[in-house]
Amino acid sequence: MNNKYIFGGIIIVIFFGIMGFLLTQTNIKYEENFVELTKSDATIKATGSWVKEKNYEIDRENNIFSFYMKDFNGKEIKVIYNGAVPNNFESSTSVVVTGKYKEGNFYASDILTKCPSKYENEYEAAKKTS
Repeated sequence: MNNKYIFGGIIIVIFFGIMGFLLTQTNIKYEENFVELTKSDATIKATGSWVKEKNYEIDRENNIFSFYMKDFNGKEIKVIYNGAVPNNFESSTSVVVTGKYKEGNFYASDILTKCPSKYENEYEAAKKTS
């Protein structure tokens, strides 16, 4: 057998081994229950909605954006994000924040917003007429 095929096979095995290791090392946990979120010090993706009644705060001097978010059970947490207000934040139907809970607040490293679909209004109207 040719040595270049053996060498190529070894490279492929090493590549897949490294990729498998890296994929198993992602410790991001998904959480919709904020009670469980407060018990962990791991990086978490938390899903909920912005508490519009409490508005949000922008500290332009320190580039900090903060707001209150609640889970589907009504539990609220304060989210602190070092960055600008995400696009479409005010019209979002749900928010996904990635970060860590500590000292009574959730410190987000990333914020994703889900905005209402243009088809949701059509779907709701169709449900009412049927």
